[in-house]
Amino acid sequence: GGLAAKPVVLQIGPNVLYRSKHLPGAAYAGPAGRPEGLNLLKNTAANLPRDREIVLYCGCCPWDRCPNVRPAIELLRGMGFTRVKALYLPADLKADWIDQGYPVETGR
Repeated sequence: GGLAAKPVVLQIGPNVLYRSKHLPGAAYAGPAGRPEGLNLLKNTAANLPRDREIVLYCGCCPWDRCPNVRPAIELLRGMGFTRVKALYLPADLKADWIDQGYPVETGR
């Protein structure tokens, strides 16, 4: 653990979004709004140190309506993670990240 470790970045939205473009180094762990997505997230995070910084993001739809961010945060906090953050994407990943020229990876 320790603060030197890079944050774990988890995409918690639809797989089709992840496959087209995702944040560099992000792992797919969604969709957290559905039971199977929460199971995937739980399994993905199970072996991580509980003080590891985790950054969640979705961006499938406007933040206020996103079905995935809140359940994911609640699950991880319930597992004992103390440094869970969500990337605030007011509109969606395309408008707030990709179109701003921030880096993405494709595929996998």
